[in-house]
Amino acid sequence: MLDRIDALPLHRRMDDDIHRTTRKSGERAAREERLAKALRDNLRRRKEQARAQEQLGLPQSKEPRSGGEPTA
Repeated sequence: MLDRIDALPLHRRMDDDIHRTTRKSGERAAREERLAKALRDNLRRRKEQARAQEQLGLPQSKEPRSGGEPTA
């Protein structure tokens, strides 16, 4: 049955799926790395801002930010 001509495209599709999966996992890893770096940079920036406000004597808000959503 494998000697039929229509069996070949199936194997090619499976091979393409393997390459696509490998590429997607690489893309996913790169995205996760970018997000992790962005989170670290954001944390570093917030700490710098907190230190600067502390030096100026500005009061720190103890409440977590609501994310910009109005409260009802």
